[in-house]
Amino acid sequence: MLEMAVIYLAAAIVAVPIAKRLGLGSVLGYLIAGIIIGPFAFGLVGDQTDVMHFAEFGVVMMLFLVGLELQPSRLWKLRHSIIGLGGLQVLLTTALFFAVCYFILNLRWETSLAIGLMLALSSTAIVLQTLTEKGWIKQEAGQNAFSVLLFQDIAVIPILALLPLLAFSEISHVASNHGNLIEHLPVFAQVLISLATIAAIIFSGKYIATPLFRYIAETRLRELFTLFALFLVIVIAVIMQKIGLSPALGTFLAGVVLAESEFRHELEVDIEPFKGLLLGLFFITVGASIDFPLLIEQFSNVMLFVIGLIVIKAFVLYILAYAFNIKSKQKLLFTLALAQGGEFAFVLLSLTSTLQILSVEQTKLTTLVVAISMLMAPLLLMFYEKVINREDNTQQAFDKPEQIEATKNVIIAGYGRFGQVIGRLLTAQGYHLSILDHSPSQIELLRRFGNKVFYGDAARIDLLTASGASEAQLLVIAIDDADKVLEIATMAKKHYPQLKIAARAIDRRHAYQLMHLGIETFKRETFDSALNLGVEALTLLGNEPADAKRAGEIFAKHDNESLTALADLWGDDHSYGIAVKQRIEDLKQVLSNDRNEQEKLNTCRKSDGTPCDDITESDEASVVESNATTSEKLNNASK
Repeated sequence: MLEMAVIYLAAAIVAVPIAKRLGLGSVLGYLIAGIIIGPFAFGLVGDQTDVMHFAEFGVVMMLFLVGLELQPSRLWKLRHSIIGLGGLQVLLTTALFFAVCYFILNLRWETSLAIGLMLALSSTAIVLQTLTEKGWIKQEAGQNAFSVLLFQDIAVIPILALLPLLAFSEISHVASNHGNLIEHLPVFAQVLISLATIAAIIFSGKYIATPLFRYIAETRLRELFTLFALFLVIVIAVIMQKIGLSPALGTFLAGVVLAESEFRHELEVDIEPFKGLLLGLFFITVGASIDFPLLIEQFSNVMLFVIGLIVIKAFVLYILAYAFNIKSKQKLLFTLALAQGGEFAFVLLSLTSTLQILSVEQTKLTTLVVAISMLMAPLLLMFYEKVINREDNTQQAFDKPEQIEATKNVIIAGYGRFGQVIGRLLTAQGYHLSILDHSPSQIELLRRFGNKVFYGDAARIDLLTASGASEAQLLVIAIDDADKVLEIATMAKKHYPQLKIAARAIDRRHAYQLMHLGIETFKRETFDSALNLGVEALTLLGNEPADAKRAGEIFAKHDNESLTALADLWGDDHSYGIAVKQRIEDLKQVLSNDRNEQEKLNTCRKSDGTPCDDITESDEASVVESNATTSEKLNNASK
């Protein structure tokens, strides 16, 4: 067993870095490693069936981590693309594959339908891993691809229930061997148990798991926290598997429920290494399972089927992308990302083989076609990145350093709506600006109006130097990409320590990241506008304008002080959550005291504005004193 572990690890260590250096990505590196050590190449490992069942747990963990990134509100926003786009993709793709198998290849209708259902599924592991690696997961195509993959994972449940119905009646009893504890029950009972199990997972995640995590966190034993996180994922996967549901779906739902927990970030950190190792093992087993003797024997047929699989799926995906108004370049990314077979096809093939829906030869051929299509998946995305995007790279190259106008005053990186407000103010005050922006369409629009903006990435040291970073007084980072802001800030502080930096913070989390880099001057992009609107809302609700303004000022002061006071607690979700709750309660008390004092003063003023006789100077000063001690109260509360 240890020898096998050494072989797998050594293959990954050698193949993956080489693949990354060649621009192939880690997924393709793992697949190549599997091919090299597989039984049909060097023969260092044998049959991969048992290993693949273990490695598939990496997919389960990946869906759990994906769930942690998706709060229920965000998942609800994706409901149309999940049900509409995902549902249509599965139905239309299944129908086309069924037609090809039944009418062209003359297979039985049961076999044709089973193959259609299996080939309609795409590889969740390869697609999400590759899209995340290349930074495409948050793009329109990435989000839609995720929606389709999520629906496919859900669709595995009814597909597993349907396949036994396609078997011949005399062998249908064989289906009782794959571990489903409720398959002997009536259909309505199976549905009720399945729904009850899903509801129990959601309830337990919200009301049982979180308190348990809190209790374990108080022990300060990091390994115990990791152990419980793994235990939670494994238990949910086993329960789902025992009732015939997708383990990946169960852990995904648990992740979504825990997405609002204060332990979300720590769970991600603890689970991520295990997910990465198991996913890598899964990709290696896929590569090792490619049957090269069969491939050589039926090379023309296999490649024809692989091309047919990719073309049919791509056709359906592109039509749906067009129908759902996905942007042109994103259509291609969406199409190529999902145009392959998936790992769940191996699970379904195992069942169809047991049920004799597919013959042994058909099972081997289908397995080979799916495995090769999965091997092609990273290559298709490389094709998109290197070839389809070449037009953008050639026609819209960054301005050369010598073309950029340097400044001794201010460099602005990012000149969208946020950056333009800053730029207009500084220009009006007589400062000379050197402006960089990475959006070609934005550059073109700004230049039409006479603005001197250069097309460049401020994270490139040569372009930043050309802009005058060595002599400039200030760098303003106004980009709307949090990671890019951090990248530019880190690089600027390293190479230009004398350069003052003012940055745009996307949210509170981003603000803490900037503070840890030593960037003290920043503004959260929506905070001031939201606060001003909140003050207006208080006025509309009948508060005096002066009182509403005072409340806004107190709130802003409190929030900025909290940002600084709680910076050291960021990352410790438990302590941070307690401190935030305490400061909120103290803020309510301070605002309440201020409001009561104001009401007392306002009701006891004479018409000429002078205080009533029973209101002394000390009474009026108490409001000022209350505000003066606000900072002290709140800072003490956070300790």
